Amino acid sequence: MNVLKQLVPSKWICRRSVRSFMSSCPSFMHSVPNTTIEVQSEDTEVVIALGSNIGDRISNFNKALRSLKESGVDITRHGCLYETEPAYVTDQPHFLNSAVRGVTKLGPRELLRVLKRIEKEMGRTDGIRYGPRLIDLDILFYGKHTVYSDDLTVPHERIWERPFVLAPLIDLLGSSLETDTVASWHSFSKLPGGLFEAWEKLGGESLIGKDGMRRVLPVGNSLWDWSKRTAVMGVLNLTPDSFSDGGKYHTVDNAVAHIHQMISDGADIIDLGAQSTRPMATRISVEEELERLIPVLEASKDITASEGKLLSVDTFYAKVAAEAVRKGAHIVNDVSAGTLDPEMLSAVAGLDVPYIALHMRGDPATMQSADNLQYHDNICGQVASELNLRIRDAESAGIPVWRVIVDPGIGFSKNTEQNLDILMGLGRIRDELAKESLAASRSPLLIGPSRKRFLGTICARPNAIDRDPATVACVTTGILGGANIVRVHNVRHNVDAVKLCDAMRKRNQFVTRPKAFG
Repeated sequence: MNVLKQLVPSKWICRRSVRSFMSSCPSFMHSVPNTTIEVQSEDTEVVIALGSNIGDRISNFNKALRSLKESGVDITRHGCLYETEPAYVTDQPHFLNSAVRGVTKLGPRELLRVLKRIEKEMGRTDGIRYGPRLIDLDILFYGKHTVYSDDLTVPHERIWERPFVLAPLIDLLGSSLETDTVASWHSFSKLPGGLFEAWEKLGGESLIGKDGMRRVLPVGNSLWDWSKRTAVMGVLNLTPDSFSDGGKYHTVDNAVAHIHQMISDGADIIDLGAQSTRPMATRISVEEELERLIPVLEASKDITASEGKLLSVDTFYAKVAAEAVRKGAHIVNDVSAGTLDPEMLSAVAGLDVPYIALHMRGDPATMQSADNLQYHDNICGQVASELNLRIRDAESAGIPVWRVIVDPGIGFSKNTEQNLDILMGLGRIRDELAKESLAASRSPLLIGPSRKRFLGTICARPNAIDRDPATVACVTTGILGGANIVRVHNVRHNVDAVKLCDAMRKRNQFVTRPKAFG
């Protein structure tokens, strides 16, 4: 027998906090009408959990997501990616876990059949309960409905005891309520604070990074836990008109020598840029950009591979990104976040590499125009809001948020004061991102203040190379404010600043600040 019920909430005001909404609507939180209904073939929002601990776990996730889309589930949001120790049956490999939000016209039983078919087609076989899984797909929520049957229970009955389920589920939400459907999901917890309180009861964010659970980003053949230390991205401009080095590395030999030097100095990532993105820069063609980029990329990929370093390509062209990844690049760094080439997001979705989404208005030639420098009082809020739109577009195109790196765009569409506000407001940017997407707020955060013009303005340093001390100060401020990656020209000097900041942050985790006197 299949019993399907629907929660019908009272009218409520969007953006009200979960706790205040629940307390004002107790009947919504605790009761379910007795009326049994049939789900019509209309769009219903669902949440599906993913798990894998056999074979290429990331590849398994990618195949499952593609199959879901082909089977009538339009995925709109992704949780972060978690590597977790196995539960219940502990003698097995670590799992990858995440969750997705999507919209479907499939009924709950139809959706269950689709998930089982995908699992079977991917090679999952019957095994011991809670044992190793090539892929595991579970329905966590189905609209506002509850389902009780012999083969399906929604909400999933073990949500509330599993951190590896609740963590990515929470990522799919915003810190502000969005819709009646999301409010109903909170109500299923039967807690005043909804799903957020359920997560905190298990330990919340204190679980991440310990107790066998870490938030990771897949890059190359590894999983990167960016919380352990700050990564240093070394800049290599292959343009003849670079603002910072005047085309010093325009030849392959000079470029390769500088890559060796940056690696020796401590760079974790080498960012290759063959298209100038300085203010008022003239755009070059795809063909010219590839002509500059590919010879250096081919000459450097073995060097970085032997040292365990990563290669990033700084481009806003889809064809350049695709060719660079085919030639060995690990990361796509797009200053436009997909706005300058309509094919970029779909191209990156098919590349399965990390994607740096930078905040910029217009293009390099127009980004410093009066219109593009207009912000309301809360620039951190506006930057975060605009980034959320770009991240949402990326997710809709098939780029999971677990592959997204967020860059607030210091020096892009900002004046001197606005750059300072961004640099000092990284925590506020994360908080603003969280209002719409907790997953986006938990993504790695990259800053690139190196040798930018605003430093020259403040410090009276007209020559870009003389701005390295000011860059070190910016990097220090950014890391202590929550940055996870710093993009710099002078790797050697900034590596020392990074090490010191990481040591201070680590120390701060274990030291209780003394009470003030007086």
